[in-house]
Amino acid sequence: MADTQLDQPTLTPRASQQRLLTADDLARQPDDSRYELVEGVLRKMPPAGFEHGICAAEIGSRLNVHVRTHQLGYVCGAETGFKIAQNPDTVRAPDAAFVRQASIERQGIVKGYWEGAPDLAIEVISPGDTYAEVAEKVEEWLAAGCTMVWVINPRRETVEVYRSNEDFIVLRGTDTLEGADVVEGFQCQVQDIFA
Repeated sequence: MADTQLDQPTLTPRASQQRLLTADDLARQPDDSRYELVEGVLRKMPPAGFEHGICAAEIGSRLNVHVRTHQLGYVCGAETGFKIAQNPDTVRAPDAAFVRQASIERQGIVKGYWEGAPDLAIEVISPGDTYAEVAEKVEEWLAAGCTMVWVINPRRETVEVYRSNEDFIVLRGTDTLEGADVVEGFQCQVQDIFA
């Protein structure tokens, strides 16, 4: 993919840090900004735009109603951190995520970051994101054990569904977005996410 500007987060340069940070260091950051931790380096994430927020809330709320109704697990919002690598630590926060009930029963409802990937990670593309950054996140989620990743593009009104880097489909319009074996029974038309 070309490295086209889509919402570039600010990368805190390694040179300005004394050492690589850990997930615990990230948890102690002030609440005045949103950060992710990528291989021990803080990445400041600017607040999402209005359209981005609407899409994230729409898919998250639709998913949450289905998941709660069928007691499948939990849907998490954009501020939820998932520790997907350690030494150096990486903590990512998708725009929405789903964790199966079986995973909750193994780990419990944790107070800190979830250890490992969610079963489904949802990323909503912001206008300043680069294709390279989005591809990096998809690759990281899948490598960490995420079963499915949805990449929602509000500008194109599409959803890319990834099972692996090689196994993905692009949905649009009246195509049906399905949870398949990850969020069993979940379905919605792609156009409804952008209504």
